[in-house]
Amino acid sequence: MNDIALQQTPVLVVGAGIMGTGIAQVAAQAGHAVLLHDSREGAAAAAKGKLATTLDGLVARGKLAADAAQALLGRIQPIHAVEEAHGAGLVVGMTTYMHIDAVHQRVEIGSTWYALGAQRTPLNTDAKRLLLAHAFEQLHCIAVEFRSHRLNTPSRLAIERLGAQLDGMLRSHQRAADGSLRDTAIYSVTAAEWPAVRAHLDWQLNKPRAA
Repeated sequence: MNDIALQQTPVLVVGAGIMGTGIAQVAAQAGHAVLLHDSREGAAAAAKGKLATTLDGLVARGKLAADAAQALLGRIQPIHAVEEAHGAGLVVGMTTYMHIDAVHQRVEIGSTWYALGAQRTPLNTDAKRLLLAHAFEQLHCIAVEFRSHRLNTPSRLAIERLGAQLDGMLRSHQRAADGSLRDTAIYSVTAAEWPAVRAHLDWQLNKPRAA
């Protein structure tokens, strides 16, 4: 992907809750300018303030350099009126952290969807690379999970292309709206596997592509 173009175009994140602020942090850490929008008066600014406190804690524990924390915060601009986001990058999908287990230092990456124009592009690989790096290198997770319906072959193949390994199957895990039972395939990447998976993803993102 064209990193220079992406970093010059602000990324609009709508919603300054825990999830939105986390997405803003990951994007800013990757070098992107971020517009953090929330319709609630002062909510985006308050979220940035809480993030600053979190980063101060990382700096105090020696896990983040002070200048890096300051640069990250400088890339995030809270906005209240959506009109202030004119010229920001279009939202083309979503992928996020789920089932965050702070005690056992595990997260799941899921709730993934992309617009048709973003499918079959490097976007998903790039997004997962950012989220995995943040989980292992900043949150110090011991493992990151991915889940999919047993019969959702495209989703399972996409997870496997990331380098995740199949842990097993939760049989009759959930009941669908039509009453049918869902079997859930569970995959994961462990902290020990992350360096090899990271190298694989970097190769996928940088390999020559047909014009």
